[in-house]
Amino acid sequence: MSRAKSNGLELEYDTFGSPTDPALVLVMGLGAQMINWDPELCQLLAAEGFHVIRYDNRDIGLSTYLDHLPLPDLPSLMAGEVSQAPYLLSDMGDDLAGLLDTLSIEKAHITGASMGGMIVQQFVIDHPERVLSLCSIMSTTGDRTVGQASPEAMAVLMRPAATTREASIAAGVAGSLVIGSPGFPVPEEERVAKAAASYDRAFHPAGAVRQTAAIVASPDRTDGLRGVTVPTVVIHGEADPLVDQSGGKATAAAIPGAELVIIPGMGHDLPRGVWPRIVESIATNARRSH
Repeated sequence: MSRAKSNGLELEYDTFGSPTDPALVLVMGLGAQMINWDPELCQLLAAEGFHVIRYDNRDIGLSTYLDHLPLPDLPSLMAGEVSQAPYLLSDMGDDLAGLLDTLSIEKAHITGASMGGMIVQQFVIDHPERVLSLCSIMSTTGDRTVGQASPEAMAVLMRPAATTREASIAAGVAGSLVIGSPGFPVPEEERVAKAAASYDRAFHPAGAVRQTAAIVASPDRTDGLRGVTVPTVVIHGEADPLVDQSGGKATAAAIPGAELVIIPGMGHDLPRGVWPRIVESIATNARRSH
C-alpha cells in the first residue's frame, strides 16, 4: 500500500491490475475503510481491463485524521445546525482530484458506494473533465425526501462508538446483520473476520462523526446531476434499509441517460453474491465512454 499527498492531506491507497489500463477509482462509504472493497472484487474488476485504485477517505483508515477540527454534536447537526460541519462532501471530492493529480491520471472511471456514491456524484459535478464514466452504488442525491433509513438502520448509524476491540467487533457484526443483504447471507465467521480486520487496521470513530456531518451539511446534488454527460449506472439493493432504494431511483432520474440496476435481495453491503452483477454493470457502463 502507498500514500499520496492530496489536497493538503495524505491518502492511503493501493492498486490492482496494469497501470497501462484505464483507471477505475473505488470510493468507500461512511466510516468504512478501503478494505471494504474486497481484494477479490478488485481483482475481478482489474480482469475487465481496469487499473483499479482504492483508497481511504480523509479521517478514516490510514489516511490523514483531522482531529484538530471540532467534533460536531450529532443531535444538533440533525436538527439543522449544519454550520458546525468541519468539511463537506465537495472537500472529499477534491481529495479524489488530488489523488488523481498525484498519480498523474488525467481522467478515470469513478465508482462510489454509499457516502462514496455521494462523493463521486459531487466529484462529477465539480470536476466533469476528470470523469470517463460514473457508477453510484446504494447512494442518494442529498434530497432529504428520498433514500431514508429505517428506524432500525438509523439506530445502527447513531449508536455510540464502542470503546474496546471486543465491543467494536460485536457492534460491527450486529450492524451488518441489520443493514446487510437478506438475499445474500454472509457466514458468521466472515462477519467477525471483517469487523476484526477493520478494527485492527484502524479504529477512529471521531472521523466517522465528522464524515456524518459532511453528509448532513452538504447541499442537494439533484440540480447539479442534471448536467452530467458521462455514461452512468446507478446500482441499488431492493432491500436496502439504510439508504432506501428511492435514493438510487432519484439519482438515476436526475442524470440524463443513466441506467438503473435494482438488485433483489441486496441490502446495504457488497456480498459476494452481487459481485458478478456489479462487475458487469461497471464494465458495461465504462465501455459506453469509448
